[in-house]
Amino acid sequence: VTEAMLPRFAEPIPNVTVTVGRDALLACVVDNLRSYKVAWVRVDTQTILSIHHNVITQSPRVSLSFNDHRSWYLHIKNVQEVDRGWYMCQVNTDPMRSRQGYLQVVVPPRILEEETSGDLVVREATNVSLHCRAVGYPEPYVMWRREDGEDINYNGEIVNVVDGELLQISRVSRLHMGIYLCIASNGVPPSISKRLMLRVQFPPMLTIPNQLEGAYPGQDVALECHTEAYPTSINYWTTEDGDMIVSGTGEKYEAVSMDNGYSKYMLLKIRQVSSEDFGSYRCVAKNSLGETDGLIKLDEIPAPVTKIASIIQTNTNVNDSLEKGGRQRLSGNAVSDYQWQDSEFAEDSSTGTAIPLLPDTSSGSALSSRSFLFAALTFAIRRLTSHLLTSSLLLCNNRQKCRPC
Repeated sequence: VTEAMLPRFAEPIPNVTVTVGRDALLACVVDNLRSYKVAWVRVDTQTILSIHHNVITQSPRVSLSFNDHRSWYLHIKNVQEVDRGWYMCQVNTDPMRSRQGYLQVVVPPRILEEETSGDLVVREATNVSLHCRAVGYPEPYVMWRREDGEDINYNGEIVNVVDGELLQISRVSRLHMGIYLCIASNGVPPSISKRLMLRVQFPPMLTIPNQLEGAYPGQDVALECHTEAYPTSINYWTTEDGDMIVSGTGEKYEAVSMDNGYSKYMLLKIRQVSSEDFGSYRCVAKNSLGETDGLIKLDEIPAPVTKIASIIQTNTNVNDSLEKGGRQRLSGNAVSDYQWQDSEFAEDSSTGTAIPLLPDTSSGSALSSRSFLFAALTFAIRRLTSHLLTSSLLLCNNRQKCRPC
């Protein structure tokens, strides 16, 4: 028989990659087969799977199909990792002719719960080891990161991701507290992750922004206190005598507390401070690991004094305007009745109060209270300047000599 008459493979058997649990198809195309027969063989075990039209293997997952006495297909359903390996398509010529193709079975990552850490509670300053064991094919890459995306202080180095199945932290601190993700991936979807909570226990700590506060009688005041603790602390306020302060919304004393993780913000509002309220207040925080407190002293301060110049306001029944300059009379008195005056102001001799001379309002215009106040302030500045100059001249005359400043 000449070479041209012998069967020949039309194409190589392609390598196939399939995810575990899926179906695989291996194709063998033979030209000029004539009366020769095709067989499929598992190379590594030397197992005959099929001969021509017949399936030999006992595995129910293996089947055979063919087309036009030329294409021969080996079907493997629900592929398992044991199916990974070389497969041979051979023709019973003498010598035998064959081609091989590789079936790659990939497995998505899986985390082994029994070999992986769960939620953990530790004391501050101890050493912590978190384990995450993952399997798959190819071998998974494992990394750790925080769920909130914050960086990790990893033994003195600030990192966002820690590679490897082991996350080991020396002298853990409260800053390490949070949710951690162990993520395993190997290029075969889906990646997988495990979520675990690391809780760090420590006794309460307390800081006070202002240890000395001041208020005047009748004023509202707020005292602040910041605490950190885990387990969560019980927080409250006491007087300097140690009596717990009972508070309520809208009452004289109102205690407000806001939590943020292991931190807690305390605020004591005191409404309408009276003389009995002055003294020391103590904020207290306690948990199963300890107790701490801080002192805030509330002192009385003078109430602010506001001196307001007596500004004479215009009556609604303003008298007739002065004939010259369109100036008006105020409160029934002519401008000439005042001790001191210029083009804009006059002074009441009995009170020393500045009286702004108003423009004529017969046309309906009015001067606002702000304009009155500005006018009074301008007058005061002029009076002060005049007084200082007069005092300086008198001092020079008394000394019979005045030197320029």
